[in-house]
Amino acid sequence: MAVDHRLCKDTFYIPEFIQNNTYQVESRDIQTKLKEIAKTLEKQANTFKQDKQSLLKRKAELLANIRKFRQEINGQLDKLEKSSIDEIESKVKCLEDKIEDGLKQLQAHKSKIRSANDKLASTNTNHSEVFVYVKMGEDAANVANKYMEHAKIKSTVDDIEFQPDRTILTQLEQRKALGTLSGKPTKPAVNLFQIKGNQSYNVKVKSDIYDCNIASACCMEDGTIVLADRDNSKLKRLHSYNYTVTDYCDLPGEPSQVCLINNTQVAVTISLEKKVHFISLERKMKTTNKLKTDFNCYGLAYSNNNLYIADNDTSVYMYTLSGRKLNQFSKDQSGHKLFSDIDSLAVSKDATRIYVADYKNGLIVLDNNGLVITSFNDDEQLKGAGCCYLTETGSVLVSGYHSKNVLQFTCDGEVIREVIKADRRKGNTCIRSVCCNQQMTKMCISRFGVNNIEVYDI
Repeated sequence: MAVDHRLCKDTFYIPEFIQNNTYQVESRDIQTKLKEIAKTLEKQANTFKQDKQSLLKRKAELLANIRKFRQEINGQLDKLEKSSIDEIESKVKCLEDKIEDGLKQLQAHKSKIRSANDKLASTNTNHSEVFVYVKMGEDAANVANKYMEHAKIKSTVDDIEFQPDRTILTQLEQRKALGTLSGKPTKPAVNLFQIKGNQSYNVKVKSDIYDCNIASACCMEDGTIVLADRDNSKLKRLHSYNYTVTDYCDLPGEPSQVCLINNTQVAVTISLEKKVHFISLERKMKTTNKLKTDFNCYGLAYSNNNLYIADNDTSVYMYTLSGRKLNQFSKDQSGHKLFSDIDSLAVSKDATRIYVADYKNGLIVLDNNGLVITSFNDDEQLKGAGCCYLTETGSVLVSGYHSKNVLQFTCDGEVIREVIKADRRKGNTCIRSVCCNQQMTKMCISRFGVNNIEVYDI
C-alpha cells in the first residue's frame, strides 16, 4: 500500500510506527491471553457437550414416561374392553338359556303330539278308546297352539346390541398430546424482515389486452416466480434473476390464487369456472389436469398431498388431489359463521395450521380440525386482508388491500411487525399479492392495476 500521497490520514507504516513510539509488542503476554481464552472456550465446549448428553438422557426419560403412561391407558382400555365383553357374554348366556328352555318345551309338546297321533292311528275298532284318544289329542293340540301363540315373539338376537361410547373417541380427538410439557416454552426463531431496497420490473406481455392485475404469486425452489394475472387470464413465469417474463399460458377464466405443488407443477383456481387447473412448468407451461368442484373457487393452498380450496365467502374445503372431498370448515366452536369474504389461503407444511385471509374478518388461523386458534382483525393495522403467504421460515405475510401495507405474523397468528408501510407517493395502488423466494433474500409484491412488480431485498 502506498504510504506517501495517501488519502486516508490514519494509514501508517508499521516499522516507522514502532520506531517512533514506545509501544512494544509483548508477544508472551498475548500468547498467555490466547491460551487462557482457548481454555475458556474448551471449558465452555465441554459444558455444551455435557448439556447435550444430559438433554439426550432427559429425552430418553421423558419418552419412557410417555410410553409408561400409554401402557396405563392401554391397561384401562383393556379393562373397559373386558367389562364390555363380560357384559355381552352374560347377556348372551341369559338369552341362550332362554332359547334352550324354549327348545325343551317345544320338544315336550312335540312328544305329546306324536304320542297322541300314534294312539289314534293304532285304535280303529274300540269306539271308547277312539273317543278318549281324540279328546287327549285335542287337548295336546290346544296346549301346543297356546304355547306357540305365546312363543311367537321377535328373535332374541334383536334384543342384544352394542352401542359404542363415542364420547371416549371425541375426548381423544380433542387432545393434541398425551400430556403437557412443563418448563419454559420454546418457540421457533422468527426471522424479522428488514427491507433494504427494491427494484421495479415490468411483467406486461404483448398479448395482454388490459393492464396487469397480479392477484397471486408463488415462488419455486430455484427462485422462479409464477404470477396469476387476473384481468388478462394468464399465468406468467418470471426469470429468477432479472424477473423478465420467460413464459406464460392462457387460462379459460380469471385466476384467483396460484400455489406450488412440486418443483415442476403449480395449481391455480379459476373462480367462475369452479375448477382448479394443474399447470406443468416443464418446458412450455400447459394445463395437465383439472379438478372440478361445485362452488366458485378462490383461495387455494397445498399441503401434505391435499388441496385446500376456499369459496368466496363461507367455507374452506379439503380435497385429495384426485378430487375427493375430505372436509369442510365453515363454523367455529360455537356454531357461528367463520368467514364472510375469503381472499386467499395458506397452509403449514405439516397441515396443522390453516391461514385464511378474510377481507372483512382479517387473518383467521385454524387447526387441522377447523378449530380457531386465533384471529387478527384490526382495521388500524390491517384493513381489507388480501394476500396470505407462508414463508419458508414459518412466518406469515398478510397484505392489507386498503391499508396498503404488509404485516408479518408468527406461525400462531401473532402480529410481529409491519414489513411494508403504506406509501402515499404510490397513490391509490393497493397491494394485491406478496411472496418470497425460498432463500428468504427477496420479497415480491404486486399492486392493483400496475404493470410492474416490486422486488425487495430482505
